[in-house]
Amino acid sequence: MSLELLGYAAAVIMGLSLGLMGGGGSILTVPILAYLFGLDAVTATGLSLFIVGTTSAAGLLDHHRQGNIHWPTAALFGAASIASVYTARHWLVPAIPDPLWQGDGFPLPKDTAILGLFAVAMLYSAIRMIRGNNRQEPAAAKHPTASLVATGLGVGLLTGVLGAGGGFLIVPALVLIAGMDMKRAVGTSLLIITVNSYVGFAGDQTVHLADHTTILLPFLGLAILGIVVGSRLAGRTRNDMLRPAFGWFILAMGAYIIVRELYTITG
Repeated sequence: MSLELLGYAAAVIMGLSLGLMGGGGSILTVPILAYLFGLDAVTATGLSLFIVGTTSAAGLLDHHRQGNIHWPTAALFGAASIASVYTARHWLVPAIPDPLWQGDGFPLPKDTAILGLFAVAMLYSAIRMIRGNNRQEPAAAKHPTASLVATGLGVGLLTGVLGAGGGFLIVPALVLIAGMDMKRAVGTSLLIITVNSYVGFAGDQTVHLADHTTILLPFLGLAILGIVVGSRLAGRTRNDMLRPAFGWFILAMGAYIIVRELYTITG
Protein backbone atom coordinates (compact mmCIF):
# COMPACT_ATOMS: atom_id res chain seq x y z
CA MET A 1 0.00 0.00 0.00
CA SER A 2 1.40 3.42 -0.97
CA LEU A 3 1.81 6.16 1.62
CA GLU A 4 -0.95 8.22 -0.01
CA LEU A 5 -3.45 5.35 0.17
CA LEU A 6 -2.54 4.92 3.82
CA GLY A 7 -3.11 8.66 4.26
CA TYR A 8 -6.61 8.46 2.79
CA ALA A 9 -7.45 5.52 5.06
CA ALA A 10 -6.23 7.60 8.00
CA ALA A 11 -8.59 10.41 6.91
CA VAL A 12 -11.53 8.20 7.91
CA ILE A 13 -9.95 7.61 11.32
CA MET A 14 -9.41 11.36 11.69
CA GLY A 15 -13.11 11.98 11.10
CA LEU A 16 -14.07 9.25 13.55
CA SER A 17 -11.83 10.84 16.17
CA LEU A 18 -13.43 14.25 15.75
CA GLY A 19 -16.96 12.90 15.87
CA LEU A 20 -16.39 10.55 18.79
CA MET A 21 -14.03 12.61 20.95
CA GLY A 22 -14.41 16.22 19.82
CA GLY A 23 -10.73 16.45 19.01
CA GLY A 24 -7.82 14.57 17.55
CA GLY A 25 -8.55 15.75 14.02
CA SER A 26 -5.53 18.00 13.76
CA ILE A 27 -3.47 15.56 15.81
CA LEU A 28 -3.89 13.14 12.92
CA THR A 29 -4.23 15.53 10.00
CA VAL A 30 -0.93 17.39 10.44
CA PRO A 31 1.19 14.21 10.71
CA ILE A 32 -0.74 12.59 7.84
CA LEU A 33 -0.11 15.54 5.54
CA ALA A 34 3.50 15.93 6.64
CA TYR A 35 4.58 12.29 6.78
CA LEU A 36 2.31 10.45 4.32
CA PHE A 37 1.76 13.16 1.69
CA GLY A 38 5.19 14.76 2.07
CA LEU A 39 4.06 18.36 2.68
CA ASP A 40 6.18 20.83 4.62
CA ALA A 41 4.97 21.76 8.11
CA VAL A 42 3.64 25.22 7.20
CA THR A 43 1.58 23.84 4.29
CA ALA A 44 0.42 20.86 6.38
CA THR A 45 -0.73 23.10 9.23
CA GLY A 46 -2.49 25.48 6.82
CA LEU A 47 -4.38 22.75 4.98
CA SER A 48 -5.15 21.08 8.30
CA LEU A 49 -7.06 24.18 9.41
CA PHE A 50 -9.37 24.00 6.39
CA ILE A 51 -9.78 20.21 6.55
CA VAL A 52 -10.48 20.10 10.28
CA GLY A 53 -12.83 23.09 10.10
CA THR A 54 -14.88 21.61 7.27
CA THR A 55 -14.98 18.15 8.82
CA SER A 56 -16.00 19.56 12.22
CA ALA A 57 -18.80 21.58 10.62
CA ALA A 58 -20.15 18.38 9.04
CA GLY A 59 -20.40 16.75 12.47
CA LEU A 60 -22.22 19.58 14.23
CA LEU A 61 -25.76 18.62 13.21
CA ASP A 62 -25.79 15.25 14.97
CA HIS A 63 -24.33 16.73 18.15
CA HIS A 64 -26.87 19.58 18.06
CA ARG A 65 -29.71 17.05 17.77
CA GLN A 66 -28.33 15.19 20.79
CA GLY A 67 -28.19 18.44 22.82
CA ASN A 68 -24.41 18.23 23.16
CA ILE A 69 -23.58 21.86 22.32
CA HIS A 70 -23.44 24.42 25.14
CA TRP A 71 -23.83 27.61 23.10
CA PRO A 72 -22.96 30.25 25.78
CA THR A 73 -19.64 28.56 26.55
CA ALA A 74 -18.87 28.12 22.85
CA ALA A 75 -19.51 31.84 22.28
CA LEU A 76 -17.29 32.91 25.19
CA PHE A 77 -14.44 30.54 24.39
CA GLY A 78 -14.69 31.14 20.65
CA ALA A 79 -14.69 34.93 20.93
CA ALA A 80 -11.53 34.81 23.04
CA SER A 81 -9.72 32.58 20.56
CA ILE A 82 -10.69 34.23 17.26
CA ALA A 83 -8.42 37.25 17.61
CA SER A 84 -5.38 35.24 18.68
CA VAL A 85 -5.77 32.54 16.01
CA TYR A 86 -5.99 35.10 13.19
CA THR A 87 -3.06 37.10 14.55
CA ALA A 88 -0.91 33.98 14.91
CA ARG A 89 -1.61 32.66 11.41
CA HIS A 90 -1.44 36.00 9.61
CA TRP A 91 1.59 37.56 11.28
CA LEU A 92 3.38 35.21 13.67
CA VAL A 93 3.87 32.09 11.52
CA PRO A 94 5.31 33.99 8.50
CA ALA A 95 7.70 35.80 10.86
CA ILE A 96 9.23 32.60 12.29
CA PRO A 97 12.75 32.26 10.81
CA ASP A 98 14.01 29.06 9.19
CA PRO A 99 16.06 27.62 10.78
CA LEU A 100 14.59 28.84 14.04
CA TRP A 101 17.91 28.40 15.80
CA GLN A 102 21.42 27.80 14.49
CA GLY A 103 23.76 26.13 16.98
CA ASP A 104 27.20 24.63 16.50
CA GLY A 105 26.38 22.37 13.60
CA PHE A 106 22.94 21.68 15.09
CA PRO A 107 20.28 23.81 13.37
CA LEU A 108 16.66 23.65 14.48
CA PRO A 109 14.48 23.75 11.33
CA LYS A 110 11.20 25.66 11.42
CA ASP A 111 9.23 22.52 10.49
CA THR A 112 10.76 20.55 13.37
CA ALA A 113 10.11 23.36 15.83
CA ILE A 114 6.43 23.59 14.85
CA LEU A 115 5.88 19.83 15.02
CA GLY A 116 7.84 19.61 18.28
CA LEU A 117 5.70 22.30 19.91
CA PHE A 118 2.64 20.50 18.57
CA ALA A 119 3.75 17.27 20.27
CA VAL A 120 4.55 18.94 23.61
CA ALA A 121 1.06 20.50 23.71
CA MET A 122 -0.39 17.06 22.97
CA LEU A 123 1.51 15.41 25.82
CA TYR A 124 0.41 18.06 28.34
CA SER A 125 -3.21 17.71 27.27
CA ALA A 126 -3.00 13.90 27.36
CA ILE A 127 -1.71 13.82 30.92
CA ARG A 128 -4.49 16.16 32.07
CA MET A 129 -7.14 13.98 30.45
CA ILE A 130 -5.74 10.67 31.76
CA ARG A 131 -5.53 12.01 35.30
CA GLY A 132 -8.93 13.71 35.02
CA ASN A 133 -10.46 15.38 38.03
CA ASN A 134 -12.93 14.43 40.69
CA ARG A 135 -15.34 17.31 40.27
CA GLN A 136 -18.90 16.50 39.34
CA GLU A 137 -20.01 20.05 38.54
CA PRO A 138 -22.77 20.53 35.99
CA ALA A 139 -22.09 22.63 32.92
CA ALA A 140 -24.44 25.31 34.24
CA ALA A 141 -23.60 28.84 35.38
CA LYS A 142 -20.47 27.90 37.34
CA HIS A 143 -18.03 28.49 34.48
CA PRO A 144 -14.96 30.42 35.66
CA THR A 145 -15.10 33.12 32.97
CA ALA A 146 -11.57 34.43 33.39
CA SER A 147 -10.05 30.95 33.08
CA LEU A 148 -12.09 30.14 29.97
CA VAL A 149 -11.16 33.44 28.31
CA ALA A 150 -7.46 32.95 29.10
CA THR A 151 -7.60 29.37 27.83
CA GLY A 152 -9.41 30.53 24.69
CA LEU A 153 -6.65 33.03 23.95
CA GLY A 154 -3.98 30.37 24.44
CA VAL A 155 -5.80 27.81 22.32
CA GLY A 156 -6.25 30.39 19.56
CA LEU A 157 -2.52 31.10 19.57
CA LEU A 158 -1.65 27.41 19.34
CA THR A 159 -4.34 26.85 16.70
CA GLY A 160 -2.77 29.50 14.50
CA VAL A 161 0.82 28.33 14.95
CA LEU A 162 0.20 24.59 14.86
CA GLY A 163 -2.65 24.39 12.38
CA ALA A 164 -4.61 22.54 15.02
CA GLY A 165 -8.32 22.98 15.53
CA GLY A 166 -7.45 22.71 19.20
CA GLY A 167 -9.82 19.94 20.23
CA PHE A 168 -7.05 18.18 22.13
CA LEU A 169 -6.85 21.34 24.29
CA ILE A 170 -10.47 22.53 24.13
CA VAL A 171 -12.04 19.27 25.32
CA PRO A 172 -9.84 19.05 28.44
CA ALA A 173 -10.51 22.74 29.16
CA LEU A 174 -14.28 22.26 28.95
CA VAL A 175 -14.14 19.13 31.11
CA LEU A 176 -11.59 20.28 33.69
CA ILE A 177 -12.34 24.03 33.86
CA ALA A 178 -16.00 24.34 32.89
CA GLY A 179 -17.03 21.06 34.58
CA MET A 180 -18.80 19.68 31.50
CA ASP A 181 -19.45 16.00 30.97
CA MET A 182 -17.45 14.50 28.12
CA LYS A 183 -20.29 14.26 25.59
CA ARG A 184 -21.27 17.92 25.91
CA ALA A 185 -17.59 18.92 25.80
CA VAL A 186 -17.24 16.98 22.53
CA GLY A 187 -20.17 18.76 20.85
CA THR A 188 -19.18 22.21 22.12
CA SER A 189 -15.57 21.59 21.07
CA LEU A 190 -16.62 20.84 17.48
CA LEU A 191 -18.36 24.22 17.20
CA ILE A 192 -15.32 26.07 18.58
CA ILE A 193 -12.98 24.06 16.33
CA THR A 194 -15.03 24.93 13.24
CA VAL A 195 -14.88 28.67 13.92
CA ASN A 196 -11.21 28.68 14.98
CA SER A 197 -10.08 26.62 12.01
CA TYR A 198 -11.81 28.78 9.41
CA VAL A 199 -10.60 32.00 11.02
CA GLY A 200 -7.06 30.62 11.16
CA PHE A 201 -7.16 29.53 7.54
CA ALA A 202 -8.53 32.93 6.48
CA GLY A 203 -5.47 34.50 8.08
CA ASP A 204 -3.02 32.25 6.21
CA GLN A 205 -1.00 34.09 3.57
CA THR A 206 0.83 31.16 2.00
CA VAL A 207 -1.47 28.14 1.56
CA HIS A 208 -3.89 28.14 -1.40
CA LEU A 209 -6.53 25.44 -1.76
CA ALA A 210 -6.34 25.41 -5.55
CA ASP A 211 -2.77 24.09 -5.35
CA HIS A 212 -3.82 20.98 -3.40
CA THR A 213 -7.22 19.90 -4.77
CA THR A 214 -6.01 16.42 -5.76
CA ILE A 215 -5.27 15.67 -2.10
CA LEU A 216 -7.93 17.86 -0.53
CA LEU A 217 -11.16 16.63 -2.15
CA PRO A 218 -10.86 12.88 -1.49
CA PHE A 219 -9.40 13.56 1.97
CA LEU A 220 -12.35 15.75 2.92
CA GLY A 221 -14.91 13.27 1.59
CA LEU A 222 -13.45 10.40 3.63
CA ALA A 223 -13.02 12.54 6.76
CA ILE A 224 -16.65 13.73 6.60
CA LEU A 225 -17.79 10.12 6.28
CA GLY A 226 -15.78 9.35 9.41
CA ILE A 227 -17.17 12.23 11.48
CA VAL A 228 -20.79 11.39 10.63
CA VAL A 229 -20.24 7.83 11.90
CA GLY A 230 -18.25 9.03 14.91
CA SER A 231 -20.87 11.60 15.95
CA ARG A 232 -23.55 8.90 16.04
CA LEU A 233 -21.34 6.53 18.00
CA ALA A 234 -20.60 9.29 20.55
CA GLY A 235 -24.19 9.23 21.78
CA ARG A 236 -23.86 5.54 22.67
CA THR A 237 -20.50 5.71 24.45
CA ARG A 238 -20.02 6.22 28.20
CA ASN A 239 -18.25 9.41 29.40
CA ASP A 240 -15.91 7.51 31.73
CA MET A 241 -14.66 5.49 28.76
CA LEU A 242 -14.19 8.42 26.39
CA ARG A 243 -11.97 10.67 28.50
CA PRO A 244 -9.08 8.28 29.34
CA ALA A 245 -9.23 6.73 25.87
CA PHE A 246 -8.87 10.20 24.37
CA GLY A 247 -5.93 10.93 26.69
CA TRP A 248 -4.02 7.77 25.83
CA PHE A 249 -4.64 8.32 22.13
CA ILE A 250 -3.15 11.84 22.31
CA LEU A 251 -0.21 10.59 24.39
CA ALA A 252 0.70 7.94 21.83
CA MET A 253 0.54 10.36 18.90
CA GLY A 254 2.58 13.02 20.73
CA ALA A 255 5.27 10.53 21.66
CA TYR A 256 5.47 9.31 18.06
CA ILE A 257 5.95 12.84 16.69
CA ILE A 258 8.71 13.62 19.21
CA VAL A 259 10.59 10.41 18.41
CA ARG A 260 10.16 10.98 14.66
CA GLU A 261 11.45 14.57 14.78
CA LEU A 262 14.38 13.76 17.08
CA TYR A 263 15.40 10.99 14.68
CA THR A 264 15.15 13.44 11.76
CA ILE A 265 17.38 16.15 13.28
CA THR A 266 19.95 13.74 14.72
CA GLY A 267 20.19 11.86 11.44
